[in-house]
Amino acid sequence: MLPLLANAIEAHGGLGRWNAHRRLTGTMVTGGDLWALKGIDQDQAPRTVQIELHRERASVEPFGKPGQSVAFSPGRVAIIAADGRVVAMRDNPRAAFARHDMRTHWDPLHRAYFEGCALWTYMTTPFLLATDGFEIREIEPWQEGAEVWRGLRARFPAEITSHSLEQDFYFGPDMLMRRHDYRVEIAGNFPAAHYASEPVTVAGLTLPTRRRIYLRDADLMPLREELMVSIDLSELRFD
Repeated sequence: MLPLLANAIEAHGGLGRWNAHRRLTGTMVTGGDLWALKGIDQDQAPRTVQIELHRERASVEPFGKPGQSVAFSPGRVAIIAADGRVVAMRDNPRAAFARHDMRTHWDPLHRAYFEGCALWTYMTTPFLLATDGFEIREIEPWQEGAEVWRGLRARFPAEITSHSLEQDFYFGPDMLMRRHDYRVEIAGNFPAAHYASEPVTVAGLTLPTRRRIYLRDADLMPLREELMVSIDLSELRFD
């Protein structure tokens, strides 16, 4: 493991603590401009998100209407009713985004896939990067105000679905994650600068609770007036 990655993982609580748990659950509130571009009426109601730590699975509830939830995995996404009935389901869900751009409207299963894929990546980082199959190298640091943030570039293995094949992660002087850059391939490949802040420590593991995702220009600068997605997390717990 690269020393920078090892130090970052240790600063977030260490692999030992991470591997002692199976799931992470929290309450989230989401916003931003992306939803309107996708034809989605996104409210500010809190929802419950749950991820599995060691395989790519996520759920969000409620979804669409009270009692409904999302069941996400890379090869299948479904909307499940309160009684367990499958309301809608899509196999090979990533293929349904072919030829989409930033303004192509999404149906509920598009949204369910995007949320599951994104939340799982966000909530497992940086521990995810220690998984077999990742190719990791250190890149040029990023200067943010008075701080210098050291960077890692990760090439994701084929079995993990995420925003893009290559993604960059930046860590502050305390080795906590500050920024995460990628391209959103399923929405026209637009570049994003994702800022993570307001960390909390739960069961000895430190996780950011405030995420702000902006469009990014060719010089890697975030376009602060273009807030694509906001995520605020609370009531985090492991089991």
